[in-house]
Amino acid sequence: MTTITSPGQRYQQCFARLANEQQGAFIPFVTIGDPNAELSFSIIKSLIDNGADALELGIPFSDPSADGVTIQNAGKRALAAGINTDICIDILKKVREYSPETPIGLLLYGNLVFARGIEKFYQDMSDAGVDSVLIADLPIRESERFRQAALKANIAPIFIAPPNASDATLAKVAQYSQGYTYVLSRAGVTGVDAPQTVTPSSSLSTERLLDVLKTNQAAPAVIGFGISTPNQVKSALSTGASGAISGSAVVKIIENNLANEQQMLGSLGQFVQQMKAATMLN
Repeated sequence: MTTITSPGQRYQQCFARLANEQQGAFIPFVTIGDPNAELSFSIIKSLIDNGADALELGIPFSDPSADGVTIQNAGKRALAAGINTDICIDILKKVREYSPETPIGLLLYGNLVFARGIEKFYQDMSDAGVDSVLIADLPIRESERFRQAALKANIAPIFIAPPNASDATLAKVAQYSQGYTYVLSRAGVTGVDAPQTVTPSSSLSTERLLDVLKTNQAAPAVIGFGISTPNQVKSALSTGASGAISGSAVVKIIENNLANEQQMLGSLGQFVQQMKAATMLN
Protein backbone atom coordinates (compact mmCIF):
# COMPACT_ATOMS: atom_id res chain seq x y z
CA MET A 1 0.00 0.00 0.00
CA THR A 2 1.17 3.52 -0.74
CA THR A 3 2.49 5.33 2.32
CA ILE A 4 0.35 8.46 2.72
CA THR A 5 2.28 11.30 4.31
CA SER A 6 -0.25 14.13 3.89
CA PRO A 7 -4.06 14.41 3.77
CA GLY A 8 -5.34 14.13 0.20
CA GLN A 9 -2.08 12.76 -1.19
CA ARG A 10 -3.78 10.11 -3.34
CA TYR A 11 -6.06 12.80 -4.78
CA GLN A 12 -3.07 15.00 -5.60
CA GLN A 13 -1.37 12.13 -7.39
CA CYS A 14 -4.58 11.20 -9.22
CA PHE A 15 -5.38 14.72 -10.45
CA ALA A 16 -1.76 15.31 -11.49
CA ARG A 17 -1.75 12.11 -13.54
CA LEU A 18 -5.06 12.93 -15.19
CA ALA A 19 -3.99 16.48 -16.02
CA ASN A 20 -0.84 15.11 -17.63
CA GLU A 21 -2.99 12.73 -19.68
CA GLN A 22 -5.51 15.50 -20.53
CA GLN A 23 -8.37 13.81 -18.73
CA GLY A 24 -10.88 14.76 -16.09
CA ALA A 25 -11.79 12.49 -13.20
CA PHE A 26 -14.88 10.31 -13.15
CA ILE A 27 -15.94 9.47 -9.60
CA PRO A 28 -18.89 7.12 -9.03
CA PHE A 29 -20.82 6.95 -5.77
CA VAL A 30 -22.40 3.89 -4.17
CA THR A 31 -23.61 3.08 -0.67
CA ILE A 32 -21.35 0.58 1.10
CA GLY A 33 -23.23 -2.65 1.83
CA ASP A 34 -25.90 -2.18 -0.84
CA PRO A 35 -27.55 -4.62 -1.37
CA ASN A 36 -25.38 -6.80 0.92
CA ALA A 37 -21.78 -6.91 2.05
CA GLU A 38 -20.49 -9.52 -0.41
CA LEU A 39 -22.11 -8.04 -3.50
CA SER A 40 -21.19 -4.51 -2.42
CA PHE A 41 -17.50 -5.40 -2.58
CA SER A 42 -18.01 -6.91 -6.06
CA ILE A 43 -19.80 -3.71 -7.15
CA ILE A 44 -16.98 -1.48 -5.92
CA LYS A 45 -14.38 -3.69 -7.63
CA SER A 46 -16.36 -3.39 -10.87
CA LEU A 47 -16.32 0.41 -10.61
CA ILE A 48 -12.53 0.37 -10.20
CA ASP A 49 -11.93 -2.22 -12.92
CA ASN A 50 -13.95 -0.26 -15.49
CA GLY A 51 -12.22 3.07 -15.08
CA ALA A 52 -13.31 4.94 -11.95
CA ASP A 53 -10.55 7.41 -11.10
CA ALA A 54 -11.65 7.71 -7.47
CA LEU A 55 -14.53 6.48 -5.32
CA GLU A 56 -17.14 8.29 -3.28
CA LEU A 57 -18.79 5.88 -0.87
CA GLY A 58 -21.67 6.31 1.55
CA ILE A 59 -22.21 4.70 4.94
CA PRO A 60 -25.91 3.81 5.28
CA PHE A 61 -27.89 6.06 7.61
CA SER A 62 -31.54 6.05 8.65
CA ASP A 63 -32.19 9.73 7.88
CA PRO A 64 -30.22 10.78 4.78
CA SER A 65 -31.62 14.29 4.44
CA ALA A 66 -29.45 15.35 1.47
CA ASP A 67 -30.32 12.32 -0.64
CA GLY A 68 -33.10 11.65 -3.07
CA VAL A 69 -35.22 8.53 -3.16
CA THR A 70 -32.76 6.38 -5.10
CA ILE A 71 -29.92 6.74 -2.61
CA GLN A 72 -32.33 6.62 0.33
CA ASN A 73 -33.47 3.22 -0.91
CA ALA A 74 -29.86 2.06 -1.23
CA GLY A 75 -29.34 2.91 2.43
CA LYS A 76 -32.50 1.05 3.38
CA ARG A 77 -31.33 -2.06 1.52
CA ALA A 78 -27.96 -1.95 3.25
CA LEU A 79 -29.47 -1.43 6.70
CA ALA A 80 -31.93 -4.28 6.06
CA ALA A 81 -28.93 -6.48 5.26
CA GLY A 82 -27.49 -5.68 8.69
CA ILE A 83 -24.79 -3.29 7.50
CA ASN A 84 -23.28 -1.06 10.17
CA THR A 85 -20.16 1.12 10.42
CA ASP A 86 -17.97 -1.82 11.51
CA ILE A 87 -18.97 -3.85 8.47
CA CYS A 88 -18.38 -0.80 6.27
CA ILE A 89 -14.87 -0.57 7.68
CA ASP A 90 -14.25 -4.23 6.85
CA ILE A 91 -15.37 -3.62 3.25
CA LEU A 92 -13.24 -0.47 3.00
CA LYS A 93 -10.16 -2.41 4.10
CA LYS A 94 -10.80 -4.97 1.36
CA VAL A 95 -11.24 -2.20 -1.22
CA ARG A 96 -7.99 -0.54 -0.16
CA GLU A 97 -6.14 -3.85 -0.36
CA TYR A 98 -7.64 -4.45 -3.81
CA SER A 99 -6.70 -1.02 -5.11
CA PRO A 100 -3.84 0.63 -3.21
CA GLU A 101 -3.76 3.80 -5.35
CA THR A 102 -7.45 4.68 -5.85
CA PRO A 103 -8.57 7.66 -3.75
CA ILE A 104 -11.45 6.68 -1.46
CA GLY A 105 -13.78 9.35 -0.14
CA LEU A 106 -16.71 8.99 2.23
CA LEU A 107 -19.90 11.05 2.05
CA LEU A 108 -21.97 10.57 5.18
CA TYR A 109 -23.92 12.21 7.99
CA GLY A 110 -22.68 13.69 11.24
CA ASN A 111 -24.58 11.37 13.57
CA LEU A 112 -22.49 8.45 12.32
CA VAL A 113 -19.35 10.29 13.37
CA PHE A 114 -20.77 11.30 16.77
CA ALA A 115 -21.95 7.75 17.45
CA ARG A 116 -18.41 6.41 17.16
CA GLY A 117 -16.67 9.39 18.71
CA ILE A 118 -15.13 12.01 16.45
CA GLU A 119 -11.45 11.14 16.91
CA LYS A 120 -12.06 7.39 16.90
CA PHE A 121 -14.15 7.64 13.74
CA TYR A 122 -11.46 9.43 11.78
CA GLN A 123 -8.67 7.20 13.06
CA ASP A 124 -10.66 4.05 12.24
CA MET A 125 -11.32 5.35 8.73
CA SER A 126 -7.67 6.25 8.26
CA ASP A 127 -6.70 2.73 9.35
CA ALA A 128 -9.14 1.39 6.74
CA GLY A 129 -7.42 3.36 3.96
CA VAL A 130 -9.93 6.20 3.55
CA ASP A 131 -8.54 9.42 2.04
CA SER A 132 -11.31 11.96 2.63
CA VAL A 133 -14.54 12.53 4.53
CA LEU A 134 -17.39 14.86 3.56
CA ILE A 135 -20.12 15.25 6.18
CA ALA A 136 -23.24 16.28 4.29
CA ASP A 137 -25.04 17.95 7.20
CA LEU A 138 -22.06 19.68 8.84
CA PRO A 139 -22.12 23.49 8.58
CA ILE A 140 -18.67 24.84 7.89
CA ARG A 141 -18.96 27.20 10.87
CA GLU A 142 -19.25 24.17 13.19
CA SER A 143 -16.56 22.08 11.55
CA GLU A 144 -13.43 22.83 13.58
CA ARG A 145 -13.53 19.72 15.81
CA PHE A 146 -14.08 17.52 12.77
CA ARG A 147 -11.34 19.18 10.74
CA GLN A 148 -8.83 18.83 13.55
CA ALA A 149 -9.66 15.16 14.03
CA ALA A 150 -9.47 14.53 10.29
CA LEU A 151 -6.08 16.15 9.88
CA LYS A 152 -4.74 14.39 12.97
CA ALA A 153 -5.72 11.08 11.33
CA ASN A 154 -4.23 12.13 7.95
CA ILE A 155 -7.66 12.35 6.32
CA ALA A 156 -8.62 15.19 4.00
CA PRO A 157 -11.73 17.12 5.11
CA ILE A 158 -14.02 17.95 2.19
CA PHE A 159 -16.55 20.78 2.10
CA ILE A 160 -19.30 21.68 -0.33
CA ALA A 161 -19.31 24.82 -2.46
CA PRO A 162 -23.05 25.45 -2.96
CA PRO A 163 -24.59 27.47 -5.78
CA ASN A 164 -25.00 31.16 -5.02
CA ALA A 165 -22.56 30.95 -2.09
CA SER A 166 -20.98 34.21 -1.02
CA ASP A 167 -17.34 34.84 -1.80
CA ALA A 168 -16.63 34.69 1.93
CA THR A 169 -18.17 31.23 2.20
CA LEU A 170 -16.26 30.01 -0.84
CA ALA A 171 -13.03 31.33 0.67
CA LYS A 172 -13.69 29.19 3.77
CA VAL A 173 -14.49 26.15 1.62
CA ALA A 174 -11.23 26.68 -0.26
CA GLN A 175 -9.29 27.12 2.97
CA TYR A 176 -10.63 24.03 4.71
CA SER A 177 -11.06 21.49 1.87
CA GLN A 178 -8.15 19.25 1.02
CA GLY A 179 -7.97 16.59 -1.69
CA TYR A 180 -10.78 18.07 -3.76
CA THR A 181 -13.61 20.59 -3.49
CA TYR A 182 -17.19 19.36 -3.94
CA VAL A 183 -19.07 21.84 -6.14
CA LEU A 184 -22.85 21.53 -6.20
CA SER A 185 -24.31 22.12 -9.63
CA ARG A 186 -27.66 23.01 -8.10
CA ALA A 187 -29.55 23.19 -4.82
CA GLY A 188 -31.77 20.36 -3.56
CA VAL A 189 -31.19 16.65 -3.08
CA THR A 190 -29.40 14.04 -5.13
CA GLY A 191 -31.21 12.31 -7.95
CA VAL A 192 -31.27 11.41 -11.61
CA ASP A 193 -34.75 12.87 -12.00
CA ALA A 194 -33.61 16.35 -10.99
CA PRO A 195 -32.99 19.05 -13.61
CA GLN A 196 -29.90 18.65 -15.76
CA THR A 197 -26.75 19.44 -13.88
CA VAL A 198 -25.02 21.95 -16.14
CA THR A 199 -27.37 23.97 -18.34
CA PRO A 200 -26.57 27.27 -20.09
CA SER A 201 -28.19 29.16 -17.24
CA SER A 202 -26.46 27.20 -14.48
CA SER A 203 -23.02 27.06 -16.09
CA LEU A 204 -22.45 30.78 -15.49
CA SER A 205 -23.07 30.23 -11.78
CA THR A 206 -20.79 27.19 -11.78
CA GLU A 207 -18.04 29.05 -13.59
CA ARG A 208 -18.31 31.88 -11.03
CA LEU A 209 -17.93 29.36 -8.21
CA LEU A 210 -14.89 27.83 -9.89
CA ASP A 211 -13.30 31.23 -10.50
CA VAL A 212 -13.67 32.25 -6.85
CA LEU A 213 -12.39 28.87 -5.66
CA LYS A 214 -9.39 29.12 -7.99
CA THR A 215 -8.64 32.63 -6.76
CA ASN A 216 -8.58 31.20 -3.24
CA GLN A 217 -6.28 28.35 -4.30
CA ALA A 218 -8.86 25.66 -3.60
CA ALA A 219 -8.22 21.97 -4.13
CA PRO A 220 -9.40 20.68 -7.54
CA ALA A 221 -13.12 21.20 -8.08
CA VAL A 222 -15.37 18.21 -8.73
CA ILE A 223 -18.98 18.78 -9.76
CA GLY A 224 -21.75 16.62 -8.31
CA PHE A 225 -25.56 16.29 -8.10
CA GLY A 226 -27.56 15.06 -11.07
CA ILE A 227 -24.69 13.86 -13.30
CA SER A 228 -26.13 10.88 -15.13
CA THR A 229 -24.99 10.99 -18.78
CA PRO A 230 -21.69 11.32 -20.66
CA ASN A 231 -22.82 14.68 -22.06
CA GLN A 232 -23.32 15.98 -18.53
CA VAL A 233 -19.78 14.85 -17.67
CA LYS A 234 -18.46 16.78 -20.68
CA SER A 235 -20.51 19.84 -19.72
CA ALA A 236 -19.23 19.72 -16.15
CA LEU A 237 -15.62 19.53 -17.31
CA SER A 238 -16.19 22.33 -19.84
CA THR A 239 -16.80 24.74 -16.96
CA GLY A 240 -13.24 24.16 -15.76
CA ALA A 241 -13.93 21.49 -13.16
CA SER A 242 -11.37 18.73 -12.69
CA GLY A 243 -13.93 15.94 -12.40
CA ALA A 244 -17.53 14.82 -12.09
CA ILE A 245 -19.32 12.67 -9.52
CA SER A 246 -22.26 10.44 -10.44
CA GLY A 247 -24.29 8.85 -7.66
CA SER A 248 -27.98 8.26 -8.24
CA ALA A 249 -27.46 7.03 -11.81
CA VAL A 250 -25.00 4.41 -10.57
CA VAL A 251 -27.19 3.35 -7.66
CA LYS A 252 -30.21 3.10 -9.98
CA ILE A 253 -28.40 0.42 -11.99
CA ILE A 254 -28.00 -1.59 -8.79
CA GLU A 255 -31.68 -1.12 -7.95
CA ASN A 256 -32.81 -2.15 -11.43
CA ASN A 257 -30.79 -5.38 -11.41
CA LEU A 258 -31.19 -6.77 -7.90
CA ALA A 259 -32.45 -10.09 -9.28
CA ASN A 260 -29.48 -10.61 -11.63
CA GLU A 261 -26.02 -10.06 -10.15
CA GLN A 262 -24.08 -10.66 -13.35
CA GLN A 263 -26.29 -8.31 -15.34
CA MET A 264 -25.90 -5.72 -12.58
CA LEU A 265 -22.10 -5.87 -12.66
CA GLY A 266 -22.05 -5.84 -16.45
CA SER A 267 -24.34 -2.82 -16.67
CA LEU A 268 -22.32 -0.96 -14.04
CA GLY A 269 -19.14 -1.67 -15.96
CA GLN A 270 -20.59 -0.37 -19.23
CA PHE A 271 -21.89 2.77 -17.53
CA VAL A 272 -18.54 3.58 -15.91
CA GLN A 273 -16.70 3.01 -19.19
CA GLN A 274 -19.05 5.39 -21.02
CA MET A 275 -18.81 8.07 -18.35
CA LYS A 276 -15.02 7.75 -18.13
CA ALA A 277 -14.70 8.07 -21.92
CA ALA A 278 -16.46 11.43 -21.65
CA THR A 279 -13.64 12.78 -19.46
CA MET A 280 -11.11 12.79 -22.30
CA LEU A 281 -10.19 16.42 -22.94
CA ASN A 282 -8.08 16.08 -26.08
